[in-house]
Amino acid sequence: MEQKFIAAWASSREKAQQIGVRMRPVDAASAMKNAHYALAGNRISDGFNILASKGRLDLSLEALVIDKRFTSLFSDEEANNALMRLLDAGYRF
Repeated sequence: MEQKFIAAWASSREKAQQIGVRMRPVDAASAMKNAHYALAGNRISDGFNILASKGRLDLSLEALVIDKRFTSLFSDEEANNALMRLLDAGYRF
C-alpha cells in the first residue's frame, strides 16, 4: 500500500508542476517519513497554500491522506490534521 501512496503522491506533485506549482521533490525512499513529518506540525506548506489559491487542493498531500485507499497508512491524528487543513482552506469533497 505504501508504494501505491508514494506513486500517487509523485503523480500529484507532477500534476501540480504542470499547472505552475513548484513542489519540493521527495524521493521514494523517504516519502513516508516526509509525509508523516509534514502532517505532524501545525505549519502549512507553501505548496498547499498555492494549490488552495488555484483551487487544486485535490493535488495536495492532505487530500491523499484522507483518501480511503491510504487512510490505513496514517494515524487518526495525522488524518484529522489533514482534514482540518483542507476544511479550513475551503476544500469541497
